[in-house]
Amino acid sequence: MLERKIIIGLITSTEYIQQIQHAWNDMYLESQMAKRIAGWCMEYFEQYNKAPGRNIENIYYQKLHDGLPEEIAEEIEQDILPGLSQEFEEEEINIDYLRDQTLNYFKEKQLLQFSEQVKNLAEAGELLQAEQLACDYHPIITESKTDLNLNSEVALNRIEKAFSDVQEPIIKYPKQLGQFWNHQLTKGKFVALMAIEKRGKSFWLLDMALRACKNSRKVAFFQAGDMTEDEQLLRICTFLTKKSNERRYCGKIFEPVCDCVKNQLDTCDKDQRECDFGIFSDRTEKQLRYEITIDELKEAYANNPDYVACHNCREYSKGSYGCVWIKEVDVGKPLTCEESKSMVEEFFIKNQRGFKLSTHANGTLTVRMIRSMLDVWEKSEDFVPDIIVIDYADLLDDEKVKEFRHKQNAIWRGLRRVSQEKNQPLVVTVTQADAQGYDQDRLRLRNFSEDKRKYGHVTAMYGLNQDHNDREKNLGIMRINELVLRHGGFSNSKEIFVLQNLKRGRPFIGSYF
Repeated sequence: MLERKIIIGLITSTEYIQQIQHAWNDMYLESQMAKRIAGWCMEYFEQYNKAPGRNIENIYYQKLHDGLPEEIAEEIEQDILPGLSQEFEEEEINIDYLRDQTLNYFKEKQLLQFSEQVKNLAEAGELLQAEQLACDYHPIITESKTDLNLNSEVALNRIEKAFSDVQEPIIKYPKQLGQFWNHQLTKGKFVALMAIEKRGKSFWLLDMALRACKNSRKVAFFQAGDMTEDEQLLRICTFLTKKSNERRYCGKIFEPVCDCVKNQLDTCDKDQRECDFGIFSDRTEKQLRYEITIDELKEAYANNPDYVACHNCREYSKGSYGCVWIKEVDVGKPLTCEESKSMVEEFFIKNQRGFKLSTHANGTLTVRMIRSMLDVWEKSEDFVPDIIVIDYADLLDDEKVKEFRHKQNAIWRGLRRVSQEKNQPLVVTVTQADAQGYDQDRLRLRNFSEDKRKYGHVTAMYGLNQDHNDREKNLGIMRINELVLRHGGFSNSKEIFVLQNLKRGRPFIGSYF
């Protein structure tokens, strides 16, 4: 499997060849076919100073014309090139990671081959030659990932890679919420959500994980003790089907939808407006955004069956005109096992989406265990996640540190390390706010629990907020504000309104500023 990846790297990436060229020796490859194709790639690089890319097929046909043995030609044409062509289209190569894998692989092969040579000489009684060979041993030099010579072509490739990595989110949310935080949900970042108890933190982690999975990203989800595996599976099925297995959340229920205050006040005269009348002409914009209750909306819904919510114009998407309206949805009967299995088969199995769920009892999972499991999955299944979700960091343990506050700091520092290693995955977790957070309508920096050094390790932390009188909770409104952003300015007062329906497993169904 690794030798195939090496070949793909040699075919597709000039930067990869540049970084492993100093250690290259086709004697380290076991597959004769891999040696042959690798040799073609290195010949092409030496002549043109770049990887062959799609020219590999032309190279093959030239070798065929020059007398490539028929049995080898048949194997390459039927079994090798078609698969490589498809992988060329689909594979997103992490150059740094593949380089490290390749150099470690070469070092292993070099040691094995060298030790075999020394052993053979010693067993043949050629001790002097064995000693001389041992003295002449020079290990493969592995260039440090922490070093970069800016006076090189490699530096230009690294700059291009840095820009592309930053710009592409691992998780993509639409519209206003996407504008608010997609730029933080990228490779190598460590993002945390802070909230008091029962504010839907775990729902958000699952939503992020499944959105990433739908975006063809590999997901590792570590349940650290907040829920059992059965509970987590039920929540996944609820998310996928948009219906609960509990009868009290089924049948006809109300769900929030995004609307505009000017639509509700009947002060909009735009042609693209969906509705031709208002429902709250006696209210103010402030009352509609911050004071309206679920009972008032239910009454207005019953009295105005033809009213239609609207958020069509550009001013709405950029301005603070959003408010909440409701609609009645029929969820139907409670979710069944067969419905769940069918949806899981459709979402995960048929679409070959990578999602690892690892469930642990409270206080038993450590960062070291997470890193060990990632290593095992990589070696046994070639599974390297793009996003790692931990539900949640406060439940992790660290066997080396005894004092609780320092233990929390070590855990968060360890999670930041995970986001910087290997594939540089996006790491996402949640944390509990302090006791004062229960009496506040918006979390502040001072609402950290246990150790404020958490802020120093994350690249971004957001607060999940609802008023302490449960008005927003009953309406299905969540306000998310910035607590810490490592890159760029931030303000704790900057927030976005998110509509949700947790009865259907959905922490996000719309957003507005």
